[in-house]
Amino acid sequence: MTPSSPTRTAPRWSALPRIVASAPPVVLVVVGALALLLGLLIVIRPLTSLLVLTVYVGLSAIFAGVVGLVGWRDRSWPRRAFSLVWVVAGLAILIGFGGTLEALPSLLAFLLLLGGLASLFDVVASERVSARVLALAWGGAQLVFGILAFTWPDVTVLVVALVFGVRTIVFGATTLIRGARALVRRSVHEPKPPSRRALAWAAAGRYALSAVLVATAAGGWALNSWLADGAPNVDAFYDPPAVVPYEHGELIRVDDFTGQHPPGADVRRILYTTRDAVGQPAVASALVIVPERPRAGARPVIAWNHGTTGVARGCAPSLREASATRWAIPGLNDAIAKGWVVVASDYSGQGAPGVFPYLIGRGEARSSLDAVLAARQLEGVALSPRTVAWGHSQGGHAALWMTEIAGEYAPELTVVGAAVIAPVVDPLALAEEIDADDANPLLSILTSWVLVPYADTYPDVNLRDYVAPGAEAIVREMTQRCPTEPGVVVSVATSLGVSADRPLYLGDVTSGPLGEHLAENAATGPWRVPLLVAWGEADEVIPPRLQGEFVERLCSEGERVRWSAYGGYEHLPILQPPSRFLPLLMNWTDAVLTESESYPLDDCTR
Repeated sequence: MTPSSPTRTAPRWSALPRIVASAPPVVLVVVGALALLLGLLIVIRPLTSLLVLTVYVGLSAIFAGVVGLVGWRDRSWPRRAFSLVWVVAGLAILIGFGGTLEALPSLLAFLLLLGGLASLFDVVASERVSARVLALAWGGAQLVFGILAFTWPDVTVLVVALVFGVRTIVFGATTLIRGARALVRRSVHEPKPPSRRALAWAAAGRYALSAVLVATAAGGWALNSWLADGAPNVDAFYDPPAVVPYEHGELIRVDDFTGQHPPGADVRRILYTTRDAVGQPAVASALVIVPERPRAGARPVIAWNHGTTGVARGCAPSLREASATRWAIPGLNDAIAKGWVVVASDYSGQGAPGVFPYLIGRGEARSSLDAVLAARQLEGVALSPRTVAWGHSQGGHAALWMTEIAGEYAPELTVVGAAVIAPVVDPLALAEEIDADDANPLLSILTSWVLVPYADTYPDVNLRDYVAPGAEAIVREMTQRCPTEPGVVVSVATSLGVSADRPLYLGDVTSGPLGEHLAENAATGPWRVPLLVAWGEADEVIPPRLQGEFVERLCSEGERVRWSAYGGYEHLPILQPPSRFLPLLMNWTDAVLTESESYPLDDCTR
């Protein structure tokens, strides 16, 4: 092979540059300009250009495969086999999957793996050492990123869009420059055979590019390992056995909690039966925190309902090290000192498999009520039926619904009151309030946490009615990460990448069936038990105005409510030490459990 002859091991994606290399100058200018614009479109507008990306990748795969079959000197069966697979993959993208775009991330990951294998074959076929090194590095990098693409499917489209877009921009720019120069010179000069110095520089460039590829692949793999290590591990305890009791509130298994224990208490985790948001049998997990100090008679129960921690299985509080501390459960140490048992449900779909009932009242409340019923079956623990529901944010929504349905769903229990901190009372009103704000990545993630569970719960809520075309996989993947794990940065980066063009969501996400179901999950009462409502006036998550309107309605309807708004407190600090709210919470709860006549529980007071 002479130095000026085209290599027979050209990468699959470099076919087009070789075809147009000897084209007339006008063709070079047109092709270069079109390729440059296409590359910029893919890189700058990844979501709008998702269909363009699909067509581009499909046609490129077919084109590269055809050229591989008929255009190269190497006619070996591995070369033909790889080329044929490229053609088939391209047709699959254009015909079988291009319409919905849902399978595009997986197909792009497959193409990366296929390209990696083809490049490894080039290691054997190449004659120059530097070309072999580059083929090995390029093949290894594609294999690494192909594997990672299956791990993070929501960013596959964006990453591959960037890769293809940049390569297209480079090709377009160089072709345009070559054509423009040729037009000026009125001819395209045939390239001269490269000198020894040029060959040396070319080899050095291949080695440098190989080093960059190896470093990039290693960095990507290391980043993936770091993200994976930070993700919660859902161990076998949360997997239900093949056969579980049909009745809800039945204890399945119990185990010690390995995280931090509050002083003077024993903490266990339990798995139990419940019913999901639509009444179907389900399994859920919870923590049961029991004071170690002996106490005569049955112990009162505090049913703690946690706030938003995400919607994936791994976001269950019982998987976190500090979920049984006073920083996670307000007033926990004081509750233990008073001899109260605290039962903290994860809700169904967190920890145990299932659909998480995010802001779906009956699903949340059933999980919490059944956790208390199951805790009553623990050996050596005598629990009183008298239960007070506590809840923060999403958990406030759950606590309010607990008091509404307890009489019909769990008549064995007597829910004597509910203390709700910055509660979500009306999911539709909250969604409308949030939707009025400017779109941002965190809002995109929060919207996915509401939309996906509602779509999985209610058959008439269809993701495609609310999500931009081709973005369903991106939105679903956002629900698989928890705000406390490093992987949430992937969701933020994905949201930033697509929202740079236009929002992930179409129109008003509070309209249609989703809006109807959000409205029906509002906590409306009547509650017929004392309520304690508190919030921070600087709450950045739940607008304080909504809390004030809720209290006004309670008072106008004659509910027994004690309420307080705390200046300077944001959404989370109001429930953590040294919050000024905590003494009120303990005094009010003690009065409710003991039916104290000296504490005002029968009117609307601040």
